[in-house]
Amino acid sequence: MSEKLVVIPTYNEKENIEAILTYVLTMEGDFHVLVVEDNSPDGTADIVKSLIKKYPDRLFIEERKGKLGLGTAYIHGFKWALNRQYDYIFEMDADFSHNPDDLHRLLDACESGADVAIGSRYVGNVIRVVNWPMGRVMMSYYASKYVRFVTGLKITDATAGFICYRRKVLETIWFDRIKFIGYAFQIEMKLTASKLGFNVVEVPIVFTDRTVGTSKMTKGIFREAVLGVIKLRFKKILPVPSNKN
Repeated sequence: MSEKLVVIPTYNEKENIEAILTYVLTMEGDFHVLVVEDNSPDGTADIVKSLIKKYPDRLFIEERKGKLGLGTAYIHGFKWALNRQYDYIFEMDADFSHNPDDLHRLLDACESGADVAIGSRYVGNVIRVVNWPMGRVMMSYYASKYVRFVTGLKITDATAGFICYRRKVLETIWFDRIKFIGYAFQIEMKLTASKLGFNVVEVPIVFTDRTVGTSKMTKGIFREAVLGVIKLRFKKILPVPSNKN
């Protein structure tokens, strides 16, 4: 069994899903992939199931009843991974905004001592984003600065969603206390891992906005992040009790 699992949440990703899964499953490294599918009306699940016939031991799908949010999708995937003894669990988008080749770089960082490796668009005060309008770049970049100011988190890309976790990190985080589901989920996970004493590092990557399909970003998701940061500033972070998760 592989020690590496890539968790990919999906909702209406028929334009991208076959290409991204084929790429990951045919690249070096023997990565396994779990798709957490939120009942996409466009037939995304059917495409995944057809590929499972080709990769029955490496590709898996968990189907949920509807669009329940990015954060809950990842937590669903994390629990699935922990029940199957994977040592390295990745978050990755389905739309090629995260270059699958960078999975190796995140893995290398964790194998070299990091507990959490973040694919960072902004580390080193360099912006590495392609095809975003300037307004969105500035919103994302300064949102991370805002997060650092309010919470004290020493991460330059607080909302990044391309991440490798060592198993022990996810075993320690109390998932029932992770309350946010959008961009704020990404902030909450990084802050939690950091406050629990794990070594969180940033690996520079280039983020390229999707060229097909529809972005899932909404004003509500961004608003959750902005307002949620204030709540996180005062949140008491505890490791999971032995009878939880």
